[in-house]
Amino acid sequence: MKKVLYPGSFDPITKGHMNIVEQASELFDEVVIAVLQNKSKNVGFFTLEERLEIVKELYKERDNIKVVLGGGAAADLALLHGCKSIIRGIRGISDYEHEVELTMANREISNGEVNTILLFADKEYQFISSSMVKEVFDLEKDISRYVDPLVNEKMLMKRMGN
Repeated sequence: MKKVLYPGSFDPITKGHMNIVEQASELFDEVVIAVLQNKSKNVGFFTLEERLEIVKELYKERDNIKVVLGGGAAADLALLHGCKSIIRGIRGISDYEHEVELTMANREISNGEVNTILLFADKEYQFISSSMVKEVFDLEKDISRYVDPLVNEKMLMKRMGN
């Protein structure tokens, strides 16, 4: 069975992320989505546990998609879950250098056992990022074209204090 790890903070998970998951699920027998805490960001919109639950809810009907909580190096997580590859979404040249650095680090950490595959989201999702979604949301503008209805609902509920 060919398995791939898709690590990310997913705060929030966007239609761009979901497009990458769909592409990966066509290429691999199983996609393991690892919800991580981004250490470079002190506070997220959703807690780690909220993000995990949202992503699990989105994929609860999909037998070939597993959602886990992750920590540490992506390469270590990949090996822990039996994945020889990591999927990373890339929006364009601005993401490229960072992704090359991560790719080299993950290959070194895994002693060459884990490779990284870069996938481009479909053109209608190329410009979407979690940061952009949060900025638009903070302006109290409609984010429904950027996120799944479940995510939109959860963000609105969180804004109202629920």
